[in-house]
Amino acid sequence: MIRFNGIYKNFGATRALDNFSLEIGRGLVYGLIGPNGAGKTTAMSILATLLLPEAGTATVNGLDVVEEAEKVRGIIGYMPDFFGVYDGLRATEYLEFFAAAHHIPAHRRPGLVRTLLELVNLPDKADVYVDSLSRGMKQRLALARCLVHDPKVLILDEPASGLDPRARAEMKEIIRHLKHLGKTVLISSHILPELAEICDAVAIMEAGRLVVAGTVAEITAVSRGARQMRVAVLDRAGELAGFLATRPGVSETLADEQEVRFLFDGNQAEQAALLQAMVSGGWPVVEFTEVRRNLEEAFMAVTAEGVEDNGGN
Repeated sequence: MIRFNGIYKNFGATRALDNFSLEIGRGLVYGLIGPNGAGKTTAMSILATLLLPEAGTATVNGLDVVEEAEKVRGIIGYMPDFFGVYDGLRATEYLEFFAAAHHIPAHRRPGLVRTLLELVNLPDKADVYVDSLSRGMKQRLALARCLVHDPKVLILDEPASGLDPRARAEMKEIIRHLKHLGKTVLISSHILPELAEICDAVAIMEAGRLVVAGTVAEITAVSRGARQMRVAVLDRAGELAGFLATRPGVSETLADEQEVRFLFDGNQAEQAALLQAMVSGGWPVVEFTEVRRNLEEAFMAVTAEGVEDNGGN
């Protein structure tokens, strides 16, 4: 559905995108994350036909964003991180204006506007002036604006920026609903735990490059070398830590009252053998599992690895 292939983009002496390539399947909610200046907004702007790449190609549903920009605009909805509203317009008038801009027939606009306001949970704000809405309501109205022409793809740049927890929760539910409607959603955010909840997959960017991409489970499992393991026992955790420290592949054991954490670089067969050895040794094991990082920890880890790979530059 979405493909970036070897995209380069410069702003003067600054390279914003550096051989950036990424494929996003149809019907997915896909997160794009990275530090400020990583190139997320640049990539989204190229996809939205607002910027031209220096080299490389980008396509949406097989349409080239440069050669077929007008067709691309007909199948995407773009919500930038900063947007304006028109003073003096009511919510219905605001949406009707954009429906007209997308050549929606006049007789269809009232029904469409009602449907969109229901979708973004603003039906009671139909006759309210846009500039009097809260930030969260404006964000939802802006999302409704992106949907007036029923696009196949939504490009949402920091849609939850500046929202309170309740407004962010409302935005998450709307995005989930849009996925159920078959939309492909590309979304950027600095609120990584919430991205982990709604995204089917994520891509981590840094310095204009793709660092790693995959499902949230795959990304949080990314690690160099040993995996962190946790074993919970009913008692004798300290003794177990001492025992584990003598086993092949185990390092950095740390005991708590009823659990031991350690690093393990063995394969699955060796992990099974380690569990068997603990049980045979008489330890009352109630849980033995790999400790996965959350998305924020994975982001910090893989971007740090990228810095090391580039000699710290």
